Order: sequence, then structure tokens, then C-alpha cells
Amino acid sequence: MPAVQAALRCASFEERRDRAMALFAEKGFGQVSMRELAAHVGLTAGSLYHHFPSKQDLLYDLIEELYEELQAILDQGRRAQARGKPVLACLIAAHWQLHGERPLQFRLAERDFCCLSQAQQQHLGQLRERYESGLLRLIAPQARLGGETLAATGQVLATLLNQLPGLLRARALSEVDGLALMESLVLGGVERALG
Repeated sequence: MPAVQAALRCASFEERRDRAMALFAEKGFGQVSMRELAAHVGLTAGSLYHHFPSKQDLLYDLIEELYEELQAILDQGRRAQARGKPVLACLIAAHWQLHGERPLQFRLAERDFCCLSQAQQQHLGQLRERYESGLLRLIAPQARLGGETLAATGQVLATLLNQLPGLLRARALSEVDGLALMESLVLGGVERALG
């Protein structure tokens, strides 16, 4: 019975996090008070503070979780590479799928990153840089670019993979057409920049 209760508490906590994320996405992080957030997720302010000392900590947790998921996508790319499969196609499909599952987290990561403390921004910046360099090592291990040009290429590639799904879905393209267009745009850009 304790395991069932723990699972229910965990599921309830995940539901509340999802509701908090939806509120942040709808109204904007800066427009939501801690009291409003607590009411929206069905907790008292005191209970919410028990889980997260501040709204910033909750936002940070949501964005950090996204970067953990993005690292898991890189692992998928490494497995595809080990099996001799096309790595970039695997990464594009995985980003498309993750964006479909977590569109609000992508929106918060782009729009509300500036609302975090400097220390939180710095840590998430390091996670993003690790993700970007991992992308480049998978896609273009022999790239002739160096220094800041290579770093900028990784940043642009990550931005494309993380924002194109939302832009293309907003155009009401079918999943097949949206994914095909994303593949065409990313593959074309990579070939030109790193080829």
C-alpha cells in the first residue's frame, strides 16, 4: 500500500507541475503570483513553498528537465550512429516528437529563461552548451569550422531543432509534411554550413 500511495503522490505532483507550466505559458512567468500559482495547482501557498522555495525554482526545474530530455535525444543519436543509421534524421525525428510532447517547456525555456536568477541561468547555459556541442559531435565530427564559428553553428542548429517543430505545427501542416519540411530545412542548412 505505501508504494501505491507514493505513486499517487508522484502522479499528483506531476499533474500539478503540468498545471503550473500551463499557467506560466498562458500568462507569462512574470505575471503569475505565487498565491495565484498555488490556487491554480490546488495547493495552499505554504504547501507550494514546501515543494519549491520560489516560482523561479519551479521554472528552473521545468527548464532543467527539458535539457535532460534533450541529452536523452543525443543518446538516441549515438545509438543510431552505432547501428550505422543516419544520425541527423534520427535527431530531427526525436526533436519533432519531444516538441509534440512538451511544447510548453520549449516555450518557457525560450521566453522565460531571463526570469531566472543569474546562477540558474548560468547552470542552464552550461547544460545548453553541452547539448549544442554534443549535437555537433554527432552531426559533424570532422567539421572544418573552429572556435566561435563552430560554437555559433551549434547554437543555430539547436535553435532550429528546438523551434522549427512549433513554427511548423502552428502552420497547421500535417505531421508528415511538417517533419519532411523540417528535415529538408535542417539537412540543407547543415550541408551548407558544415559540408
